[in-house]
Amino acid sequence: MSKRAVLEVIALDAEDAVAAQAGGADRLELVTDMAADGLTPSRETFASIRASVDISLRVMLRLADGFAAGDGGEVDELVRRARELRSEGADEFVLGFLDEAGGADLPAVEALVDVLDGCRWTFHRAIDRAADRDALRKQLADLPGLDTYLTAGSADGVDDGLPTLLAEAARRGEPGYEPQLLIGGGLRLDHLPKLRAAGVDAFHIGGAARPDGWSAPVSAAAVAEWRAALDD
Repeated sequence: MSKRAVLEVIALDAEDAVAAQAGGADRLELVTDMAADGLTPSRETFASIRASVDISLRVMLRLADGFAAGDGGEVDELVRRARELRSEGADEFVLGFLDEAGGADLPAVEALVDVLDGCRWTFHRAIDRAADRDALRKQLADLPGLDTYLTAGSADGVDDGLPTLLAEAARRGEPGYEPQLLIGGGLRLDHLPKLRAAGVDAFHIGGAARPDGWSAPVSAAAVAEWRAALDD
């Protein structure tokens, strides 16, 4: 395919960011605390990374493990952190919350989208825990700035979710399916041919960029291997 696929890499700090860009990443997802599956980084961490690379940065908005936004106080704290990051220059974000019924937690999502003021954002893998993926997409369809869904197609990862991903890729452009599919969550290089053939053009890696584990930094060589596979 002639269109270059997007390669997004999780970065915890400036060292990760520099290595990921050197390896060919197009965009970074900025998080802290991977033991909790990725939480909001500090304003200082964002500033350090922004000063170190010139590729797009998407900042996680999430205070605790899981996909519930918490009580009103936690949502208020997320709004405060989002404002702080916006004032530091952040202009792309990652968020996503579910209610007890497994639908989108619209009050929480809308509170954050309001303060983002038109910034582009990704609804993350909360979609993989939704009671009804199609219904969730339609709940969120009119929210400003939503341009991406990060998904494995299943809470159990891409191996299990591949049929769902291929089906959703075929619906690109339908109401609720306009945002880009960003595939991540147990993604392997051998998944790429089927996904690329289906028109998927965005991929997200975390552990795959760290052959020595999460205690080690991003490997530019590992990222370059993914870049080469996507460009092949």
